[in-house]
Amino acid sequence: MSNALEEALSDFERHLRAERDVSPHTARAYRGDLSDLIAYATDLGVTEPAQLDVSLLRAWLARQHALGRSRATLARRTAAARAFTRHLHRRGLLQEDPGLLLGTPKRQRALPGVITQDDAAHLLDKMDAEGPVGLRDLAVLEVLYGTGVRVSELCGLDIDDLDAVRGTIRVLGKGGRERTVPMGEPAARAVQDWLRAGRPALATEDSGPALFLGTRGGRLHPTSARRIVHARIAEVGQVPDLSPHGLRHSAATHLLEGGADLRSVQEILGHASLQTTQIYTHVSAERLKQVHRQAHPRGSQAD
Repeated sequence: MSNALEEALSDFERHLRAERDVSPHTARAYRGDLSDLIAYATDLGVTEPAQLDVSLLRAWLARQHALGRSRATLARRTAAARAFTRHLHRRGLLQEDPGLLLGTPKRQRALPGVITQDDAAHLLDKMDAEGPVGLRDLAVLEVLYGTGVRVSELCGLDIDDLDAVRGTIRVLGKGGRERTVPMGEPAARAVQDWLRAGRPALATEDSGPALFLGTRGGRLHPTSARRIVHARIAEVGQVPDLSPHGLRHSAATHLLEGGADLRSVQEILGHASLQTTQIYTHVSAERLKQVHRQAHPRGSQAD
């Protein structure tokens, strides 16, 4: 017995790739979420798109909540269901769009983990930058912290994306959005050292225009970049372990602490919405409160 919902999901996936240009990560997440929805519906005997209604969608989401799914997961699954029913409605497979009646669970935004400015300086000043791999690794960490780019954006950089005169890099971000990001002198210097004395030693015929290379000469993979960050932090010591995303969080926080305005930080990070950037104001506010408690004569009550 054919399941028309599964066929509709395959059509929706093609729509995501061809018309909405979503990232592979988002497409996989939607596929997993909606496969779970279709399995739930099938268990109830619902196999046709026209049978989907808001009661079934709400029951499915309630089950997710009962299973202990996080708020972030519930929000994403709600968004996936809404996108799917909207697609079905536009295709004429649903007379009304039940997804419009779904509320969106409020996501609990955790403060991102960051390192202090002193920790960042200690890490980058004490790193072993000997040899081609050492030069590459220093350049990788300097660019991640110095620009706040995502690890996928870093690995996607080509040599021609560098503007040595202006001290900037051209980044292709989420949704194919291009932006220009300042590097800062330490990052620019580390990249030039890598290009001069490191990259030629690792480059092969298959290297192409990639800025950062793996040890076999191919374009550096995000998984390898994450491994580099963890390993280098462990080698230096005295610095809390952090992922590339943690370096991005740290860069944004330190920019705001240094007086950068929120709009500028949004542009540097490549956030589509200012709301996404605003989480860093909470981090800075917590630090300001801590400084106030320690420094102001009436910052804390005496015991």
